[in-house]
Parts: sequence; structure tokens; C-alpha cells
Amino acid sequence: MLHSRLIRQVFLPITLLAVTLFGCAAVLAQTQRSPSDVVREFYKAMREHRFKDAWAMTIYKPAVEGLTADEMEDLRSDFEERAAKIPEPVEIMGEQISANTATVFVKVPVTESTPQITSEPVTLINSGGVWIIGTEAKQAEVIKKGHRFFLDALIEEHQSDIEDLLKRLVALEAGYAQQHNGAFGDLPALIKAGLMSDEVGEPKAMGYTFRITIAKDGKSYVSSAEPVRYGHTGKLSFWMDQTGNIKSADNGGKALAAPK
Repeated sequence: MLHSRLIRQVFLPITLLAVTLFGCAAVLAQTQRSPSDVVREFYKAMREHRFKDAWAMTIYKPAVEGLTADEMEDLRSDFEERAAKIPEPVEIMGEQISANTATVFVKVPVTESTPQITSEPVTLINSGGVWIIGTEAKQAEVIKKGHRFFLDALIEEHQSDIEDLLKRLVALEAGYAQQHNGAFGDLPALIKAGLMSDEVGEPKAMGYTFRITIAKDGKSYVSSAEPVRYGHTGKLSFWMDQTGNIKSADNGGKALAAPK
């Protein structure tokens, strides 16, 4: 009886502990992915539009963890554009590991601009025993900005796109006027003439509501743009007339008045 009690009190717990440790080791071995595995899984998740899963395998994990459903929706078109550029299938040509950093070489498909087979290096770092895509220098910036990282980058991109559009608009309107007896065209007219893409008229794609208001005589115009969601798709509002004079300011998402 005493012998049986000792077995239950001493040997059985040790056996259970050994089984538990063995099980943990087995799970850990299964979850430890090589740098190449991480790159493959990242691209797969991106292609399947599982964006949070994809970015969780990179240094950008803190940039998506706190995003709301609306904020993810604001970023979706940008993420989808990135995903569309990923070749299928992704072919790994090799990897190099040095201490806590690794480089995975991804095959770049042959195109007109790259007629020969080339490879694109993807850098990874080992963080807490797990390989993640990115560099330590960039990781520090992402951690500092947190969930605002992608949002602020998107705002800057949208604002830059609008400013570039306004700068091009002067030449586009001049070309349109030459073919229409000196009369300028509004946005639908420029799109119909093939001078602008349909995307310019889609606020969701641009992140901005963009308008061109033509004077009654057709000899002058005013263009304006305001963010669809202030603080999320943009902060600056824009105003420009036919002289090319661009005015921009943070007006809380409201339209700017003509300069006095």
C-alpha cells in the first residue's frame, strides 16, 4: 500500500511533467518557422487579404494591432494594391542567416523591364526567438508611432497625390480648353476625354472628395479637395484656381474659402 502511494505521489507527477514538457517542446518545434517559411506565409496571407495576419509576421505588428474596423477599411485599398503586386506562386531562391538577422531572396518574375531572372532580398530579424520581416531600425519607428504608423503614412500619401494632381490639372485644363473653344472642363468632362482616370472621381480610392467647379462662361475654374474622413484619409483641405495658385490648410476637414 505504501509502495503504491509513493508511486502516485512521486513518480506519477514526474511522469506527467515529462509528458507536458515533451508536448510543449513538440509544439514549440512546430511553431518555430525558418525565415523562408515566414516570407512564404506573409505573402500567402497578403494574397488572401488576411492583412492583420500578414502584418503580424512583420515589424509592423504594432501598427495594425490597435486598428478599428473603420481604420482597417480606410487602409484596405492600399493593402490590396500591395497584395496585387505579389507574384504567384512566390519562389524562394535561398536564404542567408547571420546571428539575429536573415535575408531571404525571392524570385522576381520576368517582365519587359526585368527580362532576366532576378531576386529581391527580404530582410528579417529574430525577435523573441521568432523571425519577423523588417529591420531593427524601422521597428523602433513603428513601435514609437504604434497604430498611427500606417494611418499617418496613408494621410501623407493621399495629400501628396492631391497636390500632384492639382499641379497637373493646370496643363490638363489647358489642353482641354484648346479643343473646346477655350472652355475648361469639369471632372466628368476630363474623365470622359481620357485626361483623368475614373479613380479620381472615386472618394474611397482617393481618400479625398475632389471637385472642379467651372464658371458660367467656362473661362475660369476652381478646384477643391477635402478628406473623406478627417484625420484618417487626410488632414489638409485644398483649393486652387485656373492660375495654378494652390492653397492648403488643416481646416478640420471642411472646404477652404477662396483666398482674399
